[in-house]
Amino acid sequence: MTNRLQAIVLTGMSGAGKSTAMQAFEDFGFFCVDNLPPALMPRLIDMAEHASGKLSKMAFGCDLRGGELFEPLLMTVQEIRDRKDVTVTLVFLDADDATLVRRYKASRRRHPLSMGGRLLESIQAERQKLAGVRQAADVVIDTSNLSANQLKQELSRRFVEHAVRLPVHVVSFGFKFGVPLDADMVFDVRFLPNPHYIDHLRPYTGEDEPVYNYVMQWPQTQSFLQKAEEMLDFLIPEFQREGKSHLVIGVGCTGGKHRSVAVAKHIAAHLRDIAVVDLTHRDFRRED
Repeated sequence: MTNRLQAIVLTGMSGAGKSTAMQAFEDFGFFCVDNLPPALMPRLIDMAEHASGKLSKMAFGCDLRGGELFEPLLMTVQEIRDRKDVTVTLVFLDADDATLVRRYKASRRRHPLSMGGRLLESIQAERQKLAGVRQAADVVIDTSNLSANQLKQELSRRFVEHAVRLPVHVVSFGFKFGVPLDADMVFDVRFLPNPHYIDHLRPYTGEDEPVYNYVMQWPQTQSFLQKAEEMLDFLIPEFQREGKSHLVIGVGCTGGKHRSVAVAKHIAAHLRDIAVVDLTHRDFRRED
């Protein structure tokens, strides 16, 4: 093989952030399986390598919830290391006892080793059981002082070779049909001259050259696009830095056929240099 599969085996203390980390790896494009008996990892890797759409990145979550099934973890990791087609990294998430107690009290969840005793005793028992795994780990991350977003950033820094570009969905729409429910921000372009009132332009949409050129010819259109796109150029990296996994930008005019379509098309083309962009015209086929 020329390209080795990247496998992350994620374990650690209960309450140290494994669920958050697994969600982060999923956002990074990893195929993720949580609460997996370690003995099944080689079989899943084999299945992934023989699948028609071959996977290149996998993340497995394993912890003491598996009971006896968790015990072969280190032996299985070594078995995977011996393969020439896989690069495996054992990641251990940790946090101090006070932080784990606070998180468990806030979540009101039961500790997996709780047998009716004190929470702190369960945490200390788990720490003792996992001491060997922690010592064998390739990477140990202390999450005591990390927020969910900071943990995601730390994982990205360590395990994502190239920055994952933010998925951005640009959707044009007509205000008379309602604002998209999932829009994170909305631009209202009803202030622009309306091609609807030009007889020979009315049948076309903003995707058609005559209407697109009509909308783009106005100084106010160019001024608006300059300001809007400068703002988005600033916001998108900031949203991504704060852990946002996707962004929906609505562009609306009255009927969603002419002005919003043309402007959305221009904004989407502009953003393709910094984001993974999807463009949808929600209402441009509707009847007036």
